[in-house]
Amino acid sequence: MNKIKKYFLIIAIILFVIYVVPNFLLDLNILSFFDKNSAQSGIVDMIREFMFQFRSILSFLFTFYTISIGVIIFIENEDPQTTITWLLVLFIFPVVGFVLYLFLGQNIRKKKIFQKEENIRTKSLEDIAEIQLNAVKESKIFSEEKHSLKKKLISLILNNSKSPVTINNKSKILTNGKQKFKELKKDLSNAKKHIHIEYFIIKNDKIGNEIKNLLIKKAEEGVEVRLIYDSAGSWRLGKKYIKSLKDAGVKVESYLPVFLPGLSRDINYRNHRKIVIIDGNIAFTGGINIGDEYLGKSKKFGFWRDTHIKIEGEAVYALQNIFLNDWYFCTKENLEDLKYFPKLKYYGEQLIQISSSGPDTEWESIMQSYFSLITYANDRVWITTPYLIPNESMNVALRTAALSGIDVRIIIPDIADHVVAFWGSRSYVSELLKAGVKIYRYQKGFVHAKTLLVDDMVASVGTANLDNRSFHINFEVNAFVYDKDIANRLEKDFVKDFKNCDRINYEEYEQRGALQKFKEAIGRILSPIL
Repeated sequence: MNKIKKYFLIIAIILFVIYVVPNFLLDLNILSFFDKNSAQSGIVDMIREFMFQFRSILSFLFTFYTISIGVIIFIENEDPQTTITWLLVLFIFPVVGFVLYLFLGQNIRKKKIFQKEENIRTKSLEDIAEIQLNAVKESKIFSEEKHSLKKKLISLILNNSKSPVTINNKSKILTNGKQKFKELKKDLSNAKKHIHIEYFIIKNDKIGNEIKNLLIKKAEEGVEVRLIYDSAGSWRLGKKYIKSLKDAGVKVESYLPVFLPGLSRDINYRNHRKIVIIDGNIAFTGGINIGDEYLGKSKKFGFWRDTHIKIEGEAVYALQNIFLNDWYFCTKENLEDLKYFPKLKYYGEQLIQISSSGPDTEWESIMQSYFSLITYANDRVWITTPYLIPNESMNVALRTAALSGIDVRIIIPDIADHVVAFWGSRSYVSELLKAGVKIYRYQKGFVHAKTLLVDDMVASVGTANLDNRSFHINFEVNAFVYDKDIANRLEKDFVKDFKNCDRINYEEYEQRGALQKFKEAIGRILSPIL
């Protein structure tokens, strides 16, 4: 089936080209140049007549292929929102929609691209997950009702991510870029054996060069340094930046290079992860990329509110495994070596589970984890997300929780970084407010954190937004921490953030103007695909 669709789309591209060229020539009336020569006018008339007839035939074929593309979209897309959006775009803008789908929508290469990624999943971690799953079922540790939420989520992630729950850990919430980069630079400076870094966005600016110089210094000291950057997210990084790293011995790879990345910023299957592993026992992940804007130095965004987490202990193994798989995908170099999983000292007793998701995974594990947490919450669900574009399942879960008396609060930005996503987010506000969800617009600057706090038992910090792209398309990673101290620490950040927010009033929001409603409608239609 995939092979048939592949050839179908190749023919469609060829057809599109030969459809556009004659139309372009006829619209320019380029043959009129030859009409002045009476000897040639008869031939010109014949050519013009042929082109008109040819255009009519092509118009029919192009319409047929466009309808066929619609059928393919209907068949291959499992998400109803995405399916309806693409069909609407094709119906309203047939030519533009046709081109957009060819470059952004079709996923016939998905299984082929990521099959090798699936094939190198570390079997040992899967075996451990299977053993733990049986242990959780039989253990009396989670038999008390107050621990039922932990038990359900742990079992879910063991099943859908094959990610073991780890115990020998301690973690630290890093609020905003200043805390994150101070801690990161300190630990990078102290690295002794290896540094593995993976980011969606790396900027060639002040902090970007500080990190670059640290990596160069450590490579020259003999530390193994590997860096993966997403070719679309970091498309402005520059060859000079990369060359200076490679010249110093840093191994650098771009993730899934794209043609004309400046025009393909939101192309499918991007690596949206932010991971740093140092010596196999320290790791960082969360919402903060590498760039000055994450330190609040952007004139457009001003103060940048974000959250990262530093982990020491066994959970680092899971993040290391993710990096090594991504490295293999980029290079076909298998780095499965025990030296990257060193023997660990005692760090503490925090339960941490790492959940990763992407187009290479069988289950949408992070989305399922969010859904599970929201539906099983007893007291509260507090969320911070820059993009509030829930699929139908998440939308129903949030509204049902609020209608059930759960304290559901969501912090969103009041500044647009992506216009379509901004208005798409606003389109969900009214129905969520009506159900009793409390929604807050962040006023101090731009909020980019991806955090979730449920009751006083579970906290999530990671890279996944509450939107279609994070749940279904991009590669993401989240740390789920089952620890009351971390929950309390994250709660303090939420309480402080609420004070810097404007809570949206349902009655007032319903009075918004027609223009805003129109923008919301367009954003809602386009957000599943852009």
